Amino acid sequence: MTSTVSPGSEAESLAWPAELTRVPYWVFQRQDVFRAEQEKLFRGPYWSYLCLEAEVPQAGDYRTTFVGDTPVIVVRDEDGELYGFENRCAHRGALLAFDDGGHGAKDFTCVYHAWSYSLQGDLTGVAFQDGIKGQGGMPRHFCLADHGPRKLRIASLHGLVFGSFDDDVDDIEDYLGDEVRGRIERVLGGRTPVVLGRFTQVLPNNWKLYVENVKDSYHASILHLFFTTFGINRLSQRGGIIVSESGAHHVSYSAIDGAEKDGGYSRQNLRSDSAYTLKDPSLLEGFSEVGDDITLQILSVFPGFVLQQIQNAVAVRQILPRGVASTRLNWTYLGFADDTPEQTQVRLKQSNLVGPAGFVSMEDGCVGGFVQRGIAGAATQQAVLEMGGADAASSGSRVTEASVRGFWKEYRSGMDLGTAPTPATAPQPVAARPLPGTAAAQQKEAAQ
Repeated sequence: MTSTVSPGSEAESLAWPAELTRVPYWVFQRQDVFRAEQEKLFRGPYWSYLCLEAEVPQAGDYRTTFVGDTPVIVVRDEDGELYGFENRCAHRGALLAFDDGGHGAKDFTCVYHAWSYSLQGDLTGVAFQDGIKGQGGMPRHFCLADHGPRKLRIASLHGLVFGSFDDDVDDIEDYLGDEVRGRIERVLGGRTPVVLGRFTQVLPNNWKLYVENVKDSYHASILHLFFTTFGINRLSQRGGIIVSESGAHHVSYSAIDGAEKDGGYSRQNLRSDSAYTLKDPSLLEGFSEVGDDITLQILSVFPGFVLQQIQNAVAVRQILPRGVASTRLNWTYLGFADDTPEQTQVRLKQSNLVGPAGFVSMEDGCVGGFVQRGIAGAATQQAVLEMGGADAASSGSRVTEASVRGFWKEYRSGMDLGTAPTPATAPQPVAARPLPGTAAAQQKEAAQ
């Protein structure tokens, strides 16, 4: 099926096939799509990961981060509660905080004109509000309580802090569902995370390409030479895929079961089947993370959060859109307060598996860019996601793209994108309603 989209015109209609197995490439290329995502997804009825509770343990501790492209502050007040609000002065829009975080804050004061805000995001003071010597100042009817940055609803779960600009978003427990919530609890429940380190990398591709990559269990043991060479992740190992009912969230997991290497990879002539060895094999010597035999668990929460356990390398990833073809990826490496010194050393060693130059994940940092470059002239073409069927359901097999299809199922719903009917014959050009919020949609509403 071919759409009639022209990526050069924001007034053009956007067509989306009815099948979950087709994704039009224009969704990674258009500025109007990017803008609509900020409003409908990141500032819509979804939860975005903000930080760890362990990063803001005391009153006055704060972290700066983003929800989509919106800068925000997360801070713990004297009442012990966490609060979140835009990192934006209500006066002229300047940032209130410039660093990544801090301790002991009593308030936030804009450097531009010294408007000040409480740790709950309320405007508490305006410099020279009454003017000087009876002249100037703000009008008498000006009310501090009527002005301030937008506030977020905050939720914490097993030490993870999420925020939403939508007060009506489902409670975080209902948002995640029992299965995904249980898999977060498996890694973090009853444990106090300790930050071991951080990395930030900028990816040369649309943010959704990285989300696809995270949810794509099919590629993991094909692209990543290290995974299969050293038996960390092979599709023949015990494991499976969990896809939430909405399709929004997923878990991919596998366990090393002691079985001998199968010959499937050799028969496929894949680059991931190699004879490489480690000069220091102790890199892969670890311990049972939570008392089970699962050695790999990748979990994603829509729209842009990842919790990983690869051996004993536990980390959270925050996926932030920076432009149509630019993504910021924040990695935070975790240990736990009750780790022994030996366990901490294992985690530090295995942190080399992941991150911008990780033995496992370095390919993920470039493959999205390969796609972004490859589709440059193919806005009217579509990706094919038929591996493992056509649905977005949980599976005992990881040779599937079910969780990728699940992402697009929720994305289409959240973006309110119309779908075109599947033709009974050969693919024909189709039309669909304009993307909500675009000039084309407004013109259509006015005409009606």
